[in-house]
Amino acid sequence: MEGVGDDGASAAAALNIKPAKSFQYYLDKTTPHVLYRWIGTTVIMALLYALRIYSVHGFYFVTYFLGFYIVYLLVGFLSPLVDPQMEPSDGPLLPTKASDEFKPLISRLPEFKFWYAITKALCIAFIITFFSLFDVPTYWPFLLFIWILHFVSTMDSLIRRMIRYKYILFNLGKQGSNTKDISGADFWSRFKPFYFSFPDHELIIELKGL
Repeated sequence: MEGVGDDGASAAAALNIKPAKSFQYYLDKTTPHVLYRWIGTTVIMALLYALRIYSVHGFYFVTYFLGFYIVYLLVGFLSPLVDPQMEPSDGPLLPTKASDEFKPLISRLPEFKFWYAITKALCIAFIITFFSLFDVPTYWPFLLFIWILHFVSTMDSLIRRMIRYKYILFNLGKQGSNTKDISGADFWSRFKPFYFSFPDHELIIELKGL
């Protein structure tokens, strides 16, 4: 009798584990397809949620918290893993001079986790819209105004920090099996110099001529 019970428990555990492994398998396969993942999330999930909110004319409070959560994720994505202001080190630091090169941004929240968190948040928010309990009456223009203020103030500080330490989000170079590596500097070297002026300082991107 004990053997029969053990076999049943192991079979039930196997059935529970198999869907999780299948989900993780297909999730891992989408890791290198960055562009298609973001297009799918934007077109399918975001558009579906927007149409749902527009059709029911409600759940603005849920949308407000969803927007704040996305801003929170965006802060993690645009923040460096090691902040040179908060954690100074004895080793080489990021460049702060105009003549220094740009450095890739090693995000505190990796791109895949950033995408997965946004997708999961959109799915949860979409499911919540089917429960009238969460449709809290509110004045949505006021919530939108507060969210815009929060977004602008947050992005302003992040962009200023990225300009100061010369972060770049994406690597423009690519690798080939029979060709040498093409770095971002080689790509941009085909263009002429551009100069961007900011209130605090002048950011100069030195790009060689053709």
